[in-house]
Amino acid sequence: MYTPNHFRMNDREEIFDFIHHNSFAILITNNNNKLNATHIPILLKSDEGKNGFLYGHVAKANRQTDDISGEVLVIFSGAHKYISPAWYETDQAVPTWSYLSVHVYGKMEILEDRESKIEIVKDAVKYFEDSSSSYKVEDLKEKYFEGLIKGITAFKIEITDIQGKKKISQNHPEERQKRVISELEKFGDEDSEDIVRRMKNNLKADSK
Repeated sequence: MYTPNHFRMNDREEIFDFIHHNSFAILITNNNNKLNATHIPILLKSDEGKNGFLYGHVAKANRQTDDISGEVLVIFSGAHKYISPAWYETDQAVPTWSYLSVHVYGKMEILEDRESKIEIVKDAVKYFEDSSSSYKVEDLKEKYFEGLIKGITAFKIEITDIQGKKKISQNHPEERQKRVISELEKFGDEDSEDIVRRMKNNLKADSK
């Protein structure tokens, strides 16, 4: 991922926190010189191994996990917004886009055993279900649950490299950043609010 120094996420905890909050990812693999991609939830276990592991599963009918060669890429995308040059103090500027993204590279291993599949499914349900939810995997009938387990391919990815990018106008003068913040605050959507919060944090850190 092309990432100039001023847009690079260098803090490991910030990157891991970003992954945890943007865990619906794109898994990209090379299968016999053909690129494949699947949109799936993928969970991070940062305390495993040297750099952490990713866990997930796809439908067994999805042949993306067959004949994988080389490393795999997982893309976690976050908030993004169009930034208009009309917001600047000058008309000699071009449009741009603010966004956050993390690319994770690693080695994939298919998990064939039943216990690993069950653990991955339970971890995903526990992570995404609201704490007040009445849904529990344990309440599923055995025959139904076994059918689900047989119908998935589980995997883990040993992380070999992580690249984080946070492009939120930090390469612009402070006054211009404040103008962008003011305009984004008018939208009121989640992406705008996330970018505004991060921009304000950057300005606070720069002022110290």
